[in-house]
Amino acid sequence: MLGRRVFIAGSLIVLAGPLVVMAPVVAQPPRVYQLGVVIQGGPAYDLAVDGLRDGLRELGLEDGKQLILHVRDVKGDLRAVEAAARGLESQHVDLIYAWSTSVSLAVVRGTKKVPVIFYAGTDPVAVGLVGNFRKPGGRVTGMHGWTTDLTAKRLAILQEMVPRLRRVVTFYNPENPAAQQAVKLARETARQLKIELVEHRVSSIEDLRAGLQALRPGEDEAYFHVSDSMMTSQLPLIIEATTSKRLPTMFQDRLSVVQGGLASYGVDYYAVGRLAAKQVQRVLLGANPGDLPIEQIDRIPFVVNMKTAKALGLAIPPAVMGRADEVIR
Repeated sequence: MLGRRVFIAGSLIVLAGPLVVMAPVVAQPPRVYQLGVVIQGGPAYDLAVDGLRDGLRELGLEDGKQLILHVRDVKGDLRAVEAAARGLESQHVDLIYAWSTSVSLAVVRGTKKVPVIFYAGTDPVAVGLVGNFRKPGGRVTGMHGWTTDLTAKRLAILQEMVPRLRRVVTFYNPENPAAQQAVKLARETARQLKIELVEHRVSSIEDLRAGLQALRPGEDEAYFHVSDSMMTSQLPLIIEATTSKRLPTMFQDRLSVVQGGLASYGVDYYAVGRLAAKQVQRVLLGANPGDLPIEQIDRIPFVVNMKTAKALGLAIPPAVMGRADEVIR
């Protein structure tokens, strides 16, 4: 018999033949995902990132352990978004999470291959982010929060809160497609409500600051916030200016009311960020973004700050207060 021979002596077994030495098994280090995040900056967007971070941790992906968040804050400069996105893609991040319609559009334009998950307050199909809600296709998917679609409702609520309201001021960046759509809706609604909408087009934070300083309380009766990520990034500045000029305000997110605004009708940024973690996890684990349907955010809370109302000497009608989902006292 050719090959290895076996000799048995008592209980000793000796194998004769070539000795095979097994290499030691080396454990592979666990995968650490690289997640890029692009925001316009400011407390509202910081809150969205906090929600995303907490949601991922609940799913077993903790920042600094199973994944690393690379946050790029363009500080209100929409023109800087594409460069920030290209930089993240060159670092070979696994995915980019983009917040707001205008930022998401710029992130997609500035990248070629990296998957993108977005939050958009404007219809993502209408602005060209995706081709379809049910099956977006390509490398992009995300969440839609109805922010722009609720512009008319938001302005109508403001008029109910301030019954003699006749003149409302708003600021927006004319380069922002979401803002253009929101202002168009605001114009149409203002005409129906017999309200004069005073539009201030601003292309920088410096322009916004100057415009806010120029507001005249006796002439401008309220401030109305439209879908514009640069404006949202400057909520503290806007709230400080409108408070000092004793102007009622209507915003799109809860945090603005917590910080002193009069009212908001729109999504909770923290909650949306936390929900987005599920989509992020699925893509990181291998799902194709183009196969994941766009998720609709249906819970839209109406929040009122009674402290601010009292400071303004504003008696909000009981019928309006009865519809509030949250009242800050």
